[in-house]
Amino acid sequence: MEIFDYHPPAVPWLDIRYIDRDLIIINKPSGLLSNPGMAAHTHDSAITRLCKLYPGAILVHRLDCATSGIMVFARSKKAESNLKTQFQNRDTEKRYLAKVAGIVERDKGTIDLPLGKDRSNPPWQKVDKAEGRAAVTHYEVLERREGSTLVALAPETGRTHQLRVHMLALGHPILGDDFYGRTQEFGQGTVEEASPRLCLHAERLSFKHPWSNKPMTFVSRAPF
Repeated sequence: MEIFDYHPPAVPWLDIRYIDRDLIIINKPSGLLSNPGMAAHTHDSAITRLCKLYPGAILVHRLDCATSGIMVFARSKKAESNLKTQFQNRDTEKRYLAKVAGIVERDKGTIDLPLGKDRSNPPWQKVDKAEGRAAVTHYEVLERREGSTLVALAPETGRTHQLRVHMLALGHPILGDDFYGRTQEFGQGTVEEASPRLCLHAERLSFKHPWSNKPMTFVSRAPF
């Protein structure tokens, strides 16, 4: 297993976009864990930073360390249960933006490939049609650029590294991917070297407020 080299960004330390008695919305930067890892040097995370300002804040869902964008946190057990149920029942709407290698030919499509752990190379994931769990991602081309494509991704499921592995399987790995882009050629180097960060951003999250049941949508522009 590879040792996790962790250097979380200090700026912004915490980008809070909304807060009320039931929930908190932040815009997580790339390079910051959603929750602490097992090792002592991975204690710094979005939830530990948030709890320093708002003790009792509760993690509802996760974004990969390298992924930036909108996250929601609960401020009570009742709100946590409501929000988690919405995620589990797929009552939330999630939209990601990704900059991928190559020109995606189809304007839109669906990737329906089961995913599982790559047991010979943890924590990598892989397409596993025999034993993998169902995973579905819808994609839409937003802009075709020189050598790359900007796409919108809407996952139905929330498997580990789902968007990274699905775009890799489509033949268009996400630029800056330090997991799956290391051996993928791009330009004069690799997909990993094409960007100083993973070009994956949780742009939009929609759900119903756990107390009022009012539809809420939060948006954050992609920094790439």
